[in-house]
Amino acid sequence: MQTKPTSEHAWLQRLVGTWNYTSTCDAGPGQEPMVSKGTEVVRSIGELWVVGENTGTMPGGGAMTALLTIGFDPTKNRFVGTWIGSPMAYMFVYDGQLEADGKTLTLDCVGPSFADPTKQAEYQDIVEVVDENTRILRAQYRTPEGVWVPFMKAEFRRVK
Repeated sequence: MQTKPTSEHAWLQRLVGTWNYTSTCDAGPGQEPMVSKGTEVVRSIGELWVVGENTGTMPGGGAMTALLTIGFDPTKNRFVGTWIGSPMAYMFVYDGQLEADGKTLTLDCVGPSFADPTKQAEYQDIVEVVDENTRILRAQYRTPEGVWVPFMKAEFRRVK
């Protein structure tokens, strides 16, 4: 079976490259945001998939490595992928869509709740391609009342 690349696959190729990032993460009420820095190298697997390896620091300190995969499944008409990170024994599975603006990819997933790790919570990773050399990643979770709460923002600058 041979899948022909679509415009969604071409959109993913915009992420390919080496990126430095600085992220800020909410540390809780009355506390300064935690800052972390690192590098992400995103490569293409053919024309259909991208894989990103992130190395840096965790919010609050300590080393972290993470792997990201994203592709587009034309049979579902949805973006699909995964995220794993060295500090967690959980694989986040993405299901998402490109927004009407053509520059923002919203990836939905579920994972351990911040409030109670024995329960699941809904999350979104939102990737915005600002221009050829800049992208932003925002992460948010949904409260039991259905309100989306942002908790992390990372700004990526292309190195090469």
